[in-house]
Amino acid sequence: MRLIKQQIERDGSGIVTLYPEEPEDMWHAYNLIRVGDTLRASAVRRIVSESSTGSTSSSRVHMSLTITVDKVDFDSQAGQLHINGRIAEENKFVKIGAHHTLDLELNRNFTIGKAEWDSVSLGVVREACDPAEKAEIGAVVLHEGLANVCLITEHMTVLRQRIDMSIPRKRTGSISAFEKAMDRFYETIYQSILRHLPVANLKVILLASPGFLAESLQKYIFAEAVKSDNKMILSAKPKFVTVHCSTGHVHALNEVLKSPAVIARLADTKYAKETRAMESFFKMMQTDEDRAWYGPKEVERAIEKGAVGTLLVSNSLFRSNNMSERRKYVQMVEEVKASGAGEVMILSSIHESGQRLDGLGGVAAILIFPLQDLDESDEESEAEAAVDNPGDGGLQ
Repeated sequence: MRLIKQQIERDGSGIVTLYPEEPEDMWHAYNLIRVGDTLRASAVRRIVSESSTGSTSSSRVHMSLTITVDKVDFDSQAGQLHINGRIAEENKFVKIGAHHTLDLELNRNFTIGKAEWDSVSLGVVREACDPAEKAEIGAVVLHEGLANVCLITEHMTVLRQRIDMSIPRKRTGSISAFEKAMDRFYETIYQSILRHLPVANLKVILLASPGFLAESLQKYIFAEAVKSDNKMILSAKPKFVTVHCSTGHVHALNEVLKSPAVIARLADTKYAKETRAMESFFKMMQTDEDRAWYGPKEVERAIEKGAVGTLLVSNSLFRSNNMSERRKYVQMVEEVKASGAGEVMILSSIHESGQRLDGLGGVAAILIFPLQDLDESDEESEAEAAVDNPGDGGLQ
């Protein structure tokens, strides 16, 4: 993503113009564009014109349109972003208030206007436009007859292909139907890797399975690469890592990323850091539960007491259509950062770690020191205070 223009006023309002260059940039745009924002982008609209004789004709006209956003739809697998809204600026082809859907495209500018650019939104812009190379992971999770070929970026886990084949039971014989079927299965996976994973640019490629299937697949891949003299695969051999998992389904990636061998290879990637943070939180819940709290009210109270060491927030909370709710979470982030004692991690809701956090309400905290009863309601706290100090409410 390239930053073309940023014009923010003192009151926080303003516009930002961005130039998306790769599919993941659409994920950043999805996290920036909210209901009520204005969006200007190129569009194609069917225009019906009437001649002086009364005959009509239609044509498709390229134009730039500005809409007030009503709805945002993101297709994570296709990397497509569709924005529904009402025309906000006069155009000679379209009336103000008419409905239109803008489809954001790669290599075409779009401009977002907001009444308030908060620190989280500006942080998304900075991160999206960071020229540093993004770490990416390829993964094949499989068991007999089922394989999921995935691409894991800093912010998204994308299923590139699901392979589901029938494998007969093992039988004795020199070349059994089972072995032939497994060869076809491995060949399909190999071709999928060539088509769907940018092997040369990936930092690591994980092959994960129950039993020894991952090792067998790895042997097959390099045997085929030698036969076909595929220098790209052969040069990437050090990137391939085999690891055990319990199933071939996509959710096993969470299990795979806990492997010590994988953690060592991915120590500096954002995805691995998010996974470790969630693991630390759940471990703290078991070993010292008064230092692990989740839920908006509980975490807010912990922040007020200056007790938060690590704040975990799902980025899904910043896509809320409720302005006051968004501001509440932005304020949480800013208070923890301002304290100087706490770390803030905003987790991607498309990754497994972010989905686990969403299951806890989207916000959690690991505390510097233990606190009790953060989950008590205000009424319960007042009642307990009245019991502890019965004279306070009496006549003087």
